Amino acid sequence: MAIQLGRGEKPFHIVSPLLESLPLSKVAGTKVYMKLENVQPAGSFKIRGIGCLCQEAAKKGYHHFVCSSGGNAGLAAAYAAKKLGLPVTIVVPSTTSQTTVHKLEELGAEVEVSGQVWDDANKRALELAKTEGWVSIHPFDHPLVWQGHSSLVQELKDSLDTKPDAILLAVGGGGLLAGVVAGLQEVGWQDIPIVAAETRGAHSFHAALAAGQLISLPDITSVAKCLGAKKVAARALECAQECQVISQVVEDAEAVRAVELFLDDERMLVQPACGATLALLYEGRLQRLQREGRLPTPLGSVVVVVCGGSSIQLAQLQALKRQVGLE
Repeated sequence: MAIQLGRGEKPFHIVSPLLESLPLSKVAGTKVYMKLENVQPAGSFKIRGIGCLCQEAAKKGYHHFVCSSGGNAGLAAAYAAKKLGLPVTIVVPSTTSQTTVHKLEELGAEVEVSGQVWDDANKRALELAKTEGWVSIHPFDHPLVWQGHSSLVQELKDSLDTKPDAILLAVGGGGLLAGVVAGLQEVGWQDIPIVAAETRGAHSFHAALAAGQLISLPDITSVAKCLGAKKVAARALECAQECQVISQVVEDAEAVRAVELFLDDERMLVQPACGATLALLYEGRLQRLQREGRLPTPLGSVVVVVCGGSSIQLAQLQALKRQVGLE
């Protein structure tokens, strides 16, 4: 279903660039296109779905948004609220960096810290959303969020001469996966396999697939805090039944190393959540999946969703490298 905005109402996201990467194509052994969601307003793909949900909530008369987020979704909600001239409260877990908190405050958001992980912050956000006139802006588990994210696939179809042989993306709560699956179904590309990357310690989607049901991780131990939902949306599991979704778990060190390599190769600094997807290329996962018969040989082209980089600075990359033993 295409996004139905009111007359004269424009979405808050941009049509992001789609560029061929020669360095990534070389390491992957196939043509790699980068869908550069890191250049979206507020720094990630999240503005597509969050923006859509916020615009609809405002039309329904809600006058205060509340969003639980360790980073990207909160920044998207704060950006959308600013565009709409409405107040927003972002509830973050204590692991959220001061850089992110400062960015949220610069966008005019009120920031409240609650709990150790996103799930704790979400409980508090849902309590606040009971206030008269307030509304919860869920970071990943809402049909309008998925609908907004689906616009990414329409842009791919508009830009590419032929459809790609695979799409690579990261899974946190499952919102991007749900949106991409919705988009593939809209444009008739539902036969394209999706390779879904997570870091170990934030691998709630992988655990759910293995169990055949939603699983709640005991804790989030990965450095990729933006992937830190203990339990994915139920829709993510449904997506794996409707399309070919290949789950891959990478180590924190692989994700952080991919962030550094990508910075050298493409001069863009992204966060470890995005590094998880890039690690599929840098660590030879595509070739392994081809050898296993899970991806076609040869691959004509693949698209990697460069999901975001708003929550990282160079000093943080250096600290992460030390944390995962790369220095």
